[in-house]
Amino acid sequence: MNILICRTDKLGDFITALPAIYVLKHYNTQNKIIVCVAPLNRALAESCDFIDEVVVDSGQSLWNLASAIRTCKIDASIALFSNTRIAITLLLAGISKRIAPATKIAQIFYTQRVLQRRSEVKMAEFEYNLELTKALFSHINLEYKKPLLEFTDSKTVYDIFRINNDIEKEVIAFHVGFGGSSDANWNLDEYEILIREVLRQKRYQVVLTFGPDEKELYEEMQSRFIDEGVVFYLSLDGLIYFAKLISSFKLFVSTSTGTYHLASLVGCPTMTFFGDSLFASSKRWKSLGEEKLQQHFMLPQDKTKRDKIFEEVKKKLLL
Repeated sequence: MNILICRTDKLGDFITALPAIYVLKHYNTQNKIIVCVAPLNRALAESCDFIDEVVVDSGQSLWNLASAIRTCKIDASIALFSNTRIAITLLLAGISKRIAPATKIAQIFYTQRVLQRRSEVKMAEFEYNLELTKALFSHINLEYKKPLLEFTDSKTVYDIFRINNDIEKEVIAFHVGFGGSSDANWNLDEYEILIREVLRQKRYQVVLTFGPDEKELYEEMQSRFIDEGVVFYLSLDGLIYFAKLISSFKLFVSTSTGTYHLASLVGCPTMTFFGDSLFASSKRWKSLGEEKLQQHFMLPQDKTKRDKIFEEVKKKLLL
């Protein structure tokens, strides 16, 4: 059976789709799994051994995208996150069984609509995605391996990075930027305090990581830690290299963004900051890795409460 899974939004959103894709492949290994993704997620999709083919939605016309999908001879599709563009494309592609959540006007274009009410956040985003697979196979096993993504050369990548940067201790990484749908984070002054607490211990190597479009932030943080032994990494080597690198870190500290999901995907322990609302909460956006490796902190707007959580985070970093 040729199954198409559509998730054409951002990095973290696509990562929440991977457990669903994994269980569909392992329900019957003869299933051919095709994914439709945004361009930024192409390399990640191609690195997953449970994905057989990748179609990229790069903003081409609906007819061209539908034509590319039609060549895959799809038997059934699941749009994990639907919009009108995807809904019409799947119709034009001639897919006879089209499954999607029963939300938005786009649902009228699907042959099977599943009522989920994700806004109620009764489970995490990746768990809602897993539940959608039952619309195709009612008795499917929803369990998946953790970490879900592993690379045979991750240790080599880390060892080279460690040698090139004179790293002799375990790494605690801070990713201080925003991204995705996150709406809560510490400011740079607060991050500087947290980083200095770790440096003061002299137990760990601090690495600051930055996305390829965060050069100004990269330079700003460099100016705060001159000759203090902090390693600064601007991610210009691609998403897969970054995934391999962070899989060997002791801890990855960040707001709730795509890099947090990537760290958990490859088995790195995480300390993550979430907005103090149901929409932005850890209940909705907890990652798909082992829960025991995830530390979640909700950041309220109230200054007194925020200061209290800040002190708690400092203590956790000192353990």
